[in-house]
Amino acid sequence: MTLVGLDDTDSRELGMCTTYVAARLADRLQSRGHDVERTLLVRLNPAVEHKTRGNAALAIHTEADPETALAAAREELERAETDDSRTNPGAVVADCDPDSVPGTVADFARDAVRDFHDIEDARALADEHAFETLSRGNGRGLIGALAAVGAWRAFDDWTYEHIAYRERDRWGSERDVDLDSVFAAAEDAYPDAWDTVDRVEGEAVCVPHTPCPILYGIRGDDPAVCQRVAADIESESVAREHLFVTNQGTDAHLRDGTIAGAGNGRTYRVDGEVVGPPETREGGHVFLTLGNDEERLTCAAFEPTKRFRDRVRALRAGDELTVCGEVSSGTLKLEKFAVRDLMTTEQVTPDCPECGRSMKSAGRNQGYRCRDCGTSADGKVEQSIERDLEAGWYEVPPCARRHISKPLVRGGFDDVVHPER
Repeated sequence: MTLVGLDDTDSRELGMCTTYVAARLADRLQSRGHDVERTLLVRLNPAVEHKTRGNAALAIHTEADPETALAAAREELERAETDDSRTNPGAVVADCDPDSVPGTVADFARDAVRDFHDIEDARALADEHAFETLSRGNGRGLIGALAAVGAWRAFDDWTYEHIAYRERDRWGSERDVDLDSVFAAAEDAYPDAWDTVDRVEGEAVCVPHTPCPILYGIRGDDPAVCQRVAADIESESVAREHLFVTNQGTDAHLRDGTIAGAGNGRTYRVDGEVVGPPETREGGHVFLTLGNDEERLTCAAFEPTKRFRDRVRALRAGDELTVCGEVSSGTLKLEKFAVRDLMTTEQVTPDCPECGRSMKSAGRNQGYRCRDCGTSADGKVEQSIERDLEAGWYEVPPCARRHISKPLVRGGFDDVVHPER
């Protein structure tokens, strides 16, 4: 089998996207009689500086021989409108089965989702294994292309996305999609298809707002369900459709970390205790400090996470959490968190058992007394707290979810879940 990796054919100005180039390449190979087993859509490290919003790389697994695949890839790269100074396309063609990709290439793919690579490292590794390469500009796309080649061996949790593309003359114009049909189809398919809409915000999450060729993309765990949802959506005409196997919704970007070791540009799963009350700052952003005896980590739920901020505001000092998110400029941007232990009591000034009024301090280390009744108490007393949270996992809503972040409804978490729809 031949693997063809592609990356960085996106153009912010001209509307091109790499998924479209990959779909077109897969169609080109099939039209010439070459079977395509699957097309991978691989989301890479979302914290990388040089990326488009989704940071996607693509790989086509085909029965075409390497020379034919290379020639077809060259044709598609030449056809793609990539005259954007920030676009640096790359392609890698490997003559091997996806399950038997060299271990170093699988490691490269794993690191590309959780860490960073240099262009020269990608070139050297491709040369080491005699992979053919194509590139333009500085060749940055070779990093994602090589990662996409190694992704099938690197990861074992995969989902699906069925993408419908627009007619070429409509790129950049407002999309004509009937929202009622989207919400109805999403309701019928949930939870096998997820993040199609955000019911609370009334937003069709599956419909992008960029000038790219995508009309809508339906994500889920069952490819047949994703395709059924797409078929039930009423919209402008669809130029082409393609089913991708993807690491979207898998949390493949998360690594276990510590408060002390959480470095910028990476995404972590960190345990800690809430230190002090959450703080809402200008713009509606909510900040929280997580800590232990020695270290502190600032966490944030920014305004676009909408109602998730109320979950963060409901936390109190002493609550024990597991938080997940990317660290940037020393702040962890919350994607989800798990309540491990809630503070359910607090120490309060006692009330007088005679008159019911709050007692006053009797002086330093002398407890409390009621000046009217003469009653006294040795110190503060424990009082139950009503909490708006329960133990378990909480997440940002679909409208704010990163492509690669795992929705709670997919399951597999280590505690009860409270999914957002």
